[in-house]
Amino acid sequence: MTEAPKITAIPTPDPLAATFAEMGIESTTYQHPAVFTVEEGRGFKHEMPGGHTKNLFLKDHKGKIWLVTAKQDTEIDLKKLPARINSARLSFGNAELMNALLGVTPGSVTALGLINDNQRQVSPVIDKRLLEHEIVNCHPLRNDMTTAIRTEDLVKFMKTLGYDPLIVDFSRL
Repeated sequence: MTEAPKITAIPTPDPLAATFAEMGIESTTYQHPAVFTVEEGRGFKHEMPGGHTKNLFLKDHKGKIWLVTAKQDTEIDLKKLPARINSARLSFGNAELMNALLGVTPGSVTALGLINDNQRQVSPVIDKRLLEHEIVNCHPLRNDMTTAIRTEDLVKFMKTLGYDPLIVDFSRL
């Protein structure tokens, strides 16, 4: 029987720690083995309270960029999503664009990457079910850590950066 990986609380890394301090956002960050998929984190995420996220970095047929942050078990139908968010046909954005806009690589996509979108080219979408949790867990720009913040602070983070996130009920797609 394989032993579950250990998680350890550590200080939240910069630039997020500094930005959170400026915004009055409290966070707890955990170190853990790198995970590239939701499934890879199932063995230890249960030790961290709150809603865990999955993130989709998408580009529509007209060139608009979308970042969908959903509860890890939410099913997202990419064929039905455009009508709900008023976009053209969607596909996954490539790694180069993701790194240029969010400063992350595949497997590390996170709503917290919006801190690096200096020209505000990304349109954030949040799963309504995720907002039902008091705490939300996101990668802090790397996939070997998870940062927990209050759900209302995730929205505050986005709004303070200049975004107006679209809230979507994915159960109604």
